[in-house]
Amino acid sequence: MAVQLLILDALNLIRRLHAVQQGQHEQPAAQLAATEAVLLQATGKLLARFRPSHVVAVFDGAPTGFRHRLHPDYKANRSPMPEALAGHLGELQRALLRQGVDALLSDNEEADDLVATLARRLSRHGGHSTIVSTDKGFCQLLSPGIRLWDHFGQRWLDEAHVRQKFGLEPGQLVDYWALTGVSGSGIRGVPGIGPKRAQALLHQFGDLDTLLASPGQSKEQNNVQTHKNEALMARQLVKLVDDIELGVNLQQLRYHY
Repeated sequence: MAVQLLILDALNLIRRLHAVQQGQHEQPAAQLAATEAVLLQATGKLLARFRPSHVVAVFDGAPTGFRHRLHPDYKANRSPMPEALAGHLGELQRALLRQGVDALLSDNEEADDLVATLARRLSRHGGHSTIVSTDKGFCQLLSPGIRLWDHFGQRWLDEAHVRQKFGLEPGQLVDYWALTGVSGSGIRGVPGIGPKRAQALLHQFGDLDTLLASPGQSKEQNNVQTHKNEALMARQLVKLVDDIELGVNLQQLRYHY
């Protein structure tokens, strides 16, 4: 039987749950206690829904990584995690472990790259991963062995979702964001290229490399070629890394019912 791995984008889940509790409880201690309770409730529902053979909660451990070194503005405008919540993450990890869900984090790598490495490595060996996150960046990983579930919207962020939202295939998203940039992450793309123009260029050329290698035929194409370095830098920033040394084996992530 193929491995079924449930990958929780832990901070994506926890920060949204905590934000709700901030509106319902006045005292930070009560907010944290309620966050822990609803987190365990949410993971319990996810385990019951997907019945995975293996499960892991992936956390951000590195405050900065290679993307920050390449581009100091990377995620610079993101609101910081509330201090009380940051100080409580260790307890949340222990609570998840008591539920049978181990945590994975790295001193040097972003959680997104850990998720990508787990999912793609397992897919190459015939396994299947379900990533739980609202982060659209994971849509670039979509494949027969990798799917993405939005717990809060209770919906699949699948190939049909990508086609409806972006008018492209999942494999074209990295090049799409290289052209448009990702404002929420502080990543600048090609000046003057918005979603519609990026979509049209990728419909015409298929991918960024072909676009850059083709003779200039339009104002937009010439613009991209003029700003080639910006596009390639943006692509390096948005593309998830999938070859990290994880220091964990699959057996450690087995879920025991």
